[in-house]
Amino acid sequence: MNLKIFLELVEIKAKTASIFPFLLAALYSYYRFGYLNFTNMLIFFVAMLLFNMAVDANDNYQDYKRTKRNKTNDFISKTNVIGVNHLNIHMIGWLVFALIFVSALLGIWLTIRTNWIILVMGLFCFAVGYLYAGGPWPLSSLPIAEFFAGFTMGYMIFLINVFLNLYSKMTFNWSIAIEALLPAGLISFAISALLLANNICDEEEDKTLKRHTIVYYLGRSKSLILYDSFYVIGFLLLLFSVILKLQPIASLLTFAIVPLIWHNLVIFHKKQVKKETFILSIKNLLFISVAQTLTVAIGVFLHF
Repeated sequence: MNLKIFLELVEIKAKTASIFPFLLAALYSYYRFGYLNFTNMLIFFVAMLLFNMAVDANDNYQDYKRTKRNKTNDFISKTNVIGVNHLNIHMIGWLVFALIFVSALLGIWLTIRTNWIILVMGLFCFAVGYLYAGGPWPLSSLPIAEFFAGFTMGYMIFLINVFLNLYSKMTFNWSIAIEALLPAGLISFAISALLLANNICDEEEDKTLKRHTIVYYLGRSKSLILYDSFYVIGFLLLLFSVILKLQPIASLLTFAIVPLIWHNLVIFHKKQVKKETFILSIKNLLFISVAQTLTVAIGVFLHF
């Protein structure tokens, strides 16, 4: 397996979904509380990245095994990265284990450096990461996948990083956890929208693979309405976070990208094809992630 195939296996292009919540949490910690712990952040960043890679590799691994059992040969030979590149399935299993093991060791180190709250939040993320593609009822095949994807990759990464920065300055409390829902809201809902767009595009394939996603229950037209509402809710949460002074006023500059988001939504409503229009949702997540991170950074460092 060469580097190109490895990066495809771990879906390296999707890592912005975890990196930007991490960066936003650092900016929020400094803006709201005036403190950063760079050692904890570095350890967490590596652990987070390794585990994110493990989750995506495991997703491909579990899909390969499941479709192999169901004899869905077209999916294996034309879509799944393991089948397309004729990779050794046992080697992939050990790779996933190694990535999780190293990430877990780093998580234990962080727990020793801080306290048991990190262990609890880490175990929750590990459970969601595994159950997303593994187990008898994978989350990716259920109508709750969008919630868990946005909540874990957006909000939980944000919250963990905030706590790692603050643990030596204040005791963890629920008010911090609730407050974090607002500044993390836009990017969390953008991640959920990305997954929903994927499921909308994969509606027919998911029926073949017997995946009962939310699209299966709502139908395509209502799923598109839900898709739009994720962005609306996300931007409203951003607005409220500024009103409540959880983010700097400069964060409102993020609204400048709304025309770009709207343009992509209009196109996606006309055609939902994986190879043609799914990229629009990836662009939306990238636009939102970069814009919010940059505008918050401007506000933090220019005191605006």
